[in-house]
Amino acid sequence: MPIDNLCKYLAAKYPQRFAAWRLGTPISSPVKVLKTELTLEPIRADSVIFLQTEREILHLEFQVKVPQEQIMPLRMLNYWVRLYWQYRLPVRQVIIWLQPTRNPAVFETEFQFQSTRHGYEVVRMWEEPPEPLLQDPALLPLAVLSATEEPNQLLGQVAQEVAKIGETELRQEIAACTQVLAGLRFNKDVIANFFREEIMQESVIYQDILQKGLNQGKKQEAIALIQGMLNRRFGSLETDIQERLDALTLTQLEELSLALFDFTEVTDLVTWLQSR
Repeated sequence: MPIDNLCKYLAAKYPQRFAAWRLGTPISSPVKVLKTELTLEPIRADSVIFLQTEREILHLEFQVKVPQEQIMPLRMLNYWVRLYWQYRLPVRQVIIWLQPTRNPAVFETEFQFQSTRHGYEVVRMWEEPPEPLLQDPALLPLAVLSATEEPNQLLGQVAQEVAKIGETELRQEIAACTQVLAGLRFNKDVIANFFREEIMQESVIYQDILQKGLNQGKKQEAIALIQGMLNRRFGSLETDIQERLDALTLTQLEELSLALFDFTEVTDLVTWLQSR
């Protein structure tokens, strides 16, 4: 699963926390997660989430890299028109860039052409203060990407806050998500130093997301998620190993999703693949 989709997963599961973070105020009333496919011809974008509060719709768009196939300002205008057309509510739009870049596109905040001008908000996570994120367990995964002059110290702070979460399942889920997002900034050895006891516990969220993909028959999404897990543990995979992964059936991918937690080195993976 792409990292920006993981952020969408968190926002969908904790909509009130994400809405309060971006709106800058506590929200006492329920926040509704709206469907991302609108009535007009939809733009497929799994990193998009729409949250409806009592007064407005919050459109969050998570991005790791600048899309090559479409310009973001026009995309945001397209979404605004379709959201307002369907819901007739004020629409607040925020693009959340996750990975540092000097690409001018991450500094654009409006679409302008002839007499049409449309503005939106932009968040560059590497410029965001970590303090608000450290105070909410649901936002801890994003905290590892926030502004700091001491990245390792920040990662340690996040790990400490994760360890304080009393509910086991929630702690495991947040630890797993934190490790995945931390991969944008830290190498796997640094992450392992801070989350040594939590590494294998990520299977809770991992299996949940993977199973949804398998149930929907989305083989490529399942392969992408498994490959991401393997890359974090063993580094980049050789071409022949990747080809073997691509050739697996959905049933075999499900078997591999369970088996890989017993692998200690890449040769275990090779042996498993050779037996299929």
